[in-house]
Amino acid sequence: MSTFAHTATLGAGVIGASWSALFLASGRSVAVFDPSPKAEKMVRDYVEQSWPILAQLGLTDHGNPDAISFHASAKDAVDGASFIQESVPEQLPIKHALYAEIEDALACDAIIASSASGLTLSEMQAGWADPSRLVLGHPFNPPHLIPLVEVMGNSHTTEGVVSSAEDFYRAVGKVTIRVNREVPGHVANRLQAAVWREAIHLISTGVASVEDVDTAMWAGPGLRWAAMGPTMLFHLGAGDGGLGEFCERYSDSFNRWWDDLGALHLTPALADQLVAGVTQEAGGVSPADLSAKRDAMLAAMQVATAKLR
Repeated sequence: MSTFAHTATLGAGVIGASWSALFLASGRSVAVFDPSPKAEKMVRDYVEQSWPILAQLGLTDHGNPDAISFHASAKDAVDGASFIQESVPEQLPIKHALYAEIEDALACDAIIASSASGLTLSEMQAGWADPSRLVLGHPFNPPHLIPLVEVMGNSHTTEGVVSSAEDFYRAVGKVTIRVNREVPGHVANRLQAAVWREAIHLISTGVASVEDVDTAMWAGPGLRWAAMGPTMLFHLGAGDGGLGEFCERYSDSFNRWWDDLGALHLTPALADQLVAGVTQEAGGVSPADLSAKRDAMLAAMQVATAKLR
């Protein structure tokens, strides 16, 4: 475990704690920084709770949950770390202040990746004197369970850094995609935002309830999407004719559906309607218990399909 053997995580919220658990499971040591006095207990508890599922996924064979240290300053945390995952709040002043603190303390070949979902790489690069080692490394929550990481560099990024970041993520069990052009929300967030917008439209116009729209997703296309992406699935949807025949056969239908999709903004009134619907759907089960059920299902699905990938 010589490559990126010592890592750091900056920010110990849910995302940072999840990254810490994954890095530990892979056999790496982790230095953690977060200004909250509750950070150490939160991260240790998160690692302890996550370890059985990580073991179920076969990710803890070389791991040590105790190979973790906590630091009062970000500068101390990054000392000696070859890969740093930054997951502090998505406010540019906070990120820029952090970057200014750690830049001179980084090893010359260290890579720092930001988990940012709502900020662009160029916006974050403005906080560096030399942003050549910074990449986007955006996960899906929770990072220790969802394989996807969206990786991006640009003309300010040193050649080879993006590839090295991708190699690191794959080594800890992730699946990477490369973002080639900067857009707000990157790739996967935009896909789920598009789906959720239409889900809200269907709910707000009385087509179906919150619970039934959710059911339509997990019991229908969501199940297929867990196996393959939408374009490949439609390629299979017309038999031997493939995607070309599918487009010829269904273009009129899709054009009609697209013309009828909702265009809306998430207003307080719409939010209230969604909250009422999801409260009914939850049936009194706490978010913590629902999250545990989600995580167990995510792990079980990945174990069941691992040999088919």
